Amino acid sequence: MPKRSAPEVNAGSMADIAFLLLIFFLVTTTIETDSGINRKLPPIEDVVDPPIIKERNIFTVVVNKNNDLLVEEKPMNIKDLRAAAIAFLDNGGGKGEEACNFCQGEKDPSSSDNPDKAIISLKNDRETEYQVYIAVQNELVAAYNELRDREYLRLYPNDGITFTQADKIYSDPRTSPSTKEALKEKLNTVKLLFPQKLSEAEPSKTN
Repeated sequence: MPKRSAPEVNAGSMADIAFLLLIFFLVTTTIETDSGINRKLPPIEDVVDPPIIKERNIFTVVVNKNNDLLVEEKPMNIKDLRAAAIAFLDNGGGKGEEACNFCQGEKDPSSSDNPDKAIISLKNDRETEYQVYIAVQNELVAAYNELRDREYLRLYPNDGITFTQADKIYSDPRTSPSTKEALKEKLNTVKLLFPQKLSEAEPSKTN
């Protein structure tokens, strides 16, 4: 009986198929990237005499190596931090030129005079967990945004949006230049009422 030869497999298109699969995975695969915290550094200025900051205008927030939160040297849960920061920023305890006519706080004389004077000082330990540090940051920024939302709705009720929504529209590249220009002025007006003065000290080193 004659010996039959095995049929050959046509592998000529295998390279093309492999190339197409490679392109497919390159196009469809998403690569996760770490996103940093959005912070705008203040400009460098030659200040001969630094301004005197009253102790009542400083809101101290400390996160130690055990991830414990201390606010004004007292233990606090992270879920209560936003409300405490809002109470400090919106206190409006100043008199005369330092008075705040739009603040809705308790006007405690031992707390901040007005939002323009109020500074939040944040300090963490080098061993503080990153997740805790970010959670504290988020609550402090959320406190500013909540107050800005309130003032945006008060000043521009016909817009029907909050400060954070207006800022999102402004940052959208699809927004028209005319809309951006109109929103920019409104956003800057509200930012002047509650300027974000968040001071981050150098992390302490645990012995």
